[in-house]
Amino acid sequence: MKGGGTVNIFQKVVSRMTPNFVRQAVIKDYSTNSDFTKWIGRTFFGIENGTLETNENIFSIVSRLANTLSSLPFKKYKNYDQQFDEQMDRLVYYPNPNQTLDTVINVLEVSRNTNGNGYALIFRDFRGRFDKLVPFNPNYVEPVVEQDSNELWYQVNSDGKTFFFHNSDVIHVKHIAGNGNWKGISPIAVLKNSNEFDKAVRQFSLKEMQSLRDSFILTYSASVDEEKRQAVVDDFKRFYEENGGVLFQEPGVEIKEMERSFVAGDMKISEDITRDRIANVYNVPGVFLNKSSDSFSSNEQLMQLFVNMTLSPIVKQYEREFNKKILTSSERIEGVYFKFNLNALLRGDSAARQAFYHGAIRDGWMTQDEVRMLEELPPKGGKASELWISGDMYPLEMDPTLRKSNKSNQGVTEKS
Repeated sequence: MKGGGTVNIFQKVVSRMTPNFVRQAVIKDYSTNSDFTKWIGRTFFGIENGTLETNENIFSIVSRLANTLSSLPFKKYKNYDQQFDEQMDRLVYYPNPNQTLDTVINVLEVSRNTNGNGYALIFRDFRGRFDKLVPFNPNYVEPVVEQDSNELWYQVNSDGKTFFFHNSDVIHVKHIAGNGNWKGISPIAVLKNSNEFDKAVRQFSLKEMQSLRDSFILTYSASVDEEKRQAVVDDFKRFYEENGGVLFQEPGVEIKEMERSFVAGDMKISEDITRDRIANVYNVPGVFLNKSSDSFSSNEQLMQLFVNMTLSPIVKQYEREFNKKILTSSERIEGVYFKFNLNALLRGDSAARQAFYHGAIRDGWMTQDEVRMLEELPPKGGKASELWISGDMYPLEMDPTLRKSNKSNQGVTEKS
């Protein structure tokens, strides 16, 4: 293999002598019956977790992306008709003993946005069909290419042992990668310099704030010697501390407080620059990091940009991985596919939705039941499931004499 490691003899023999779906099941069983199951539910720590715990801006963006994606409705369709069978029930509610699908997707998206890669192993039954989906730590994974077949495998290290899994058995979602690279680039690695600079500015600013103390100028009407001066200062400090900052000004003594303030301008500029860089790297609108902006006239416009520019490419990647690796070839040929529903994020206010649905029903490209489903209402069936078109609309090429309104007008004219 390129990239280190050698596929063991057992895997090579199985790879060359068995059909693809059998090969995946056999190699998977061989590789996972021992120590790999220990990874389920295991907690890992690394530089990405450390950054999430100490950088609130990155934590905010990663949380938003992971929570938004994992909360999207995830459906199975066959030729546009929604399906919910045993496979879908297992995938959504019981992909593995400890998680539901939304939790798995959340874990994958957090890994993708920290390490640059999110991985999940697909377990299959004896027929080669989906059985379980288990995410694992990307820090222990290395994509490699087998020299003879030129196929992609994933080398996984666990407890001093090495396992190899074929790419068709591994869900892999990632950030962009350079030509010839199979691993996505870590956004946190891209932001390394910005994070270090921001951290240095914060630490310096904290020291400056901690060094600020109340200072005073004491002016005596008569000159005092050095010993007397020190005694006065010590007495002044003691009185100030014991009386909660309240001072008593004696005759012949003038007390003037020195104004000292922390100038946070540089820190504010640094924070703004860091926020802009984080938003750029994660390809999200800056307003998600509390940056003021006049670019959006409404929340609907903001969400439209977020969905089109940020979420759609991510969602498409998940859909292709699931459709390619969880469904069989015969299912895909029959028109079966998985799909996230982004419509919920694009819903405007009630008035905007009413106008949209009204036009869709009148123009005959949505049924009343389809509208009810989008609003999470039960379908009515019957005429509500049929397409209707407004009676005052006609095809442009229709003969005007055949239009109902013209016939009616003609009849009225003849009677008169």
